[in-house]
Amino acid sequence: MQKPHDLYQARRGSALDALAHVRDGDTIIVPTGVGEPPTLLAALSEQRRQFNDIRVTQLLAVRKYAYFDPETAHHVRHASLFFSGASREAGQQGWADFIPNHFSEIPSLIERGDMPCDVVFSIASPMDEHGYFSLSLGVDYTMAAIKKARAVILEVNPNVPFANGPCHIHISQVTALVESRDAIIEVGLPKIGPVQEAIGKYVSDMIPDGSTLQIGYGGIPDAVVLQLTGKHDLGIHSEMIGDGILKLVECGSVTNRKKNFLPGKMVATFALGSQRLYQFMHQNSMLEMHPSNFTNDPHIAGQNNQLMAINASLQVDLLGQCGSESIAHSPYSGTGGQSDFVRSANRSAGGKAFIVLPSTAKDNAISRVVPTLTAGAHVSTSKNDVNYVVTEFGVAQLRGKSARQRAAALIAIAHPDFRAELREAANRLEIFR
Repeated sequence: MQKPHDLYQARRGSALDALAHVRDGDTIIVPTGVGEPPTLLAALSEQRRQFNDIRVTQLLAVRKYAYFDPETAHHVRHASLFFSGASREAGQQGWADFIPNHFSEIPSLIERGDMPCDVVFSIASPMDEHGYFSLSLGVDYTMAAIKKARAVILEVNPNVPFANGPCHIHISQVTALVESRDAIIEVGLPKIGPVQEAIGKYVSDMIPDGSTLQIGYGGIPDAVVLQLTGKHDLGIHSEMIGDGILKLVECGSVTNRKKNFLPGKMVATFALGSQRLYQFMHQNSMLEMHPSNFTNDPHIAGQNNQLMAINASLQVDLLGQCGSESIAHSPYSGTGGQSDFVRSANRSAGGKAFIVLPSTAKDNAISRVVPTLTAGAHVSTSKNDVNYVVTEFGVAQLRGKSARQRAAALIAIAHPDFRAELREAANRLEIFR
């Protein structure tokens, strides 16, 4: 049996060597966000005209590689599980694909063969003395893809933390690897304005000490996090770990001591933040990185008592339906883990699910609380699942409420300039009859 070091040397090569394992018609699975391997994807972009019908499937691309090109999409085409700034234009113009999904179910889509998986490209930590790499930055669906793929190709980078949890792959499972030393891309905290601060204050006041937090992707969930620094003994069971959570750890608000499920442990499936965050993750016994069918499964996540799920939306209608991922029919982001964690919090003893959004858009010209979702809008959280909706004007609690009660509560937290218009619309829709 070959030693890990010998296997490593035998499989190390250039990015062009690695691309030799990719065949026409392949689907390449790439991890979420900064788990993507830039050297490999840049090489694929440079060589894209040498391939035909390659599909790159990924959630939340963070770099706009040269393969994001409508002229060569028949060579290499992006398939998004959640659009980002890098991939959104391609999706809206129709030369990148969109795959609807719950984040919790992507691993099973791969395992069952509903989502093709021929090759995995991933960034990874350096190998340890036992021959293992950590895929700490994007565990998500990647571990399921590794079991299914014909070829697993790693980009090994010393800036990737070696995290704990079921996020490791042995050198014997690796087909080829390349090395890089580039800094991992950083995504900082957003600037917080008065609207975000007001929303954060409402949510913070409803989160008791000892709660376990799930923080969704976006500026307003981060704004909520920054309002929680005075809380005590918070825990983390989330899809994403970012700098907001790191701040709560550093100020002592997060201890994980009161968690009834995996006490003492923070749990996440991907990371998106600063170099400080990535350094914090390295061999930290407080943190475990798990696949998304563990972190986001409502049956599993809901075992946390007092689970507080905080997620953003673009629109909410008077029944409480949340259109969180498209502008009319045009895709903007994706479902991600929103409905996963809304359901998780609803299952949790003492749990609360918050949908947060400013009351208006376009400099107060458009109400985000609407009579009905814009035609073609993608429903992310259903009327049956939505719990708390929060704007800068207050909180509407919707579960257990009638359509009439829901409409009244949502109109009360809409921007004052639109409340009369919303009441008239509710009458036309016969909600108030």
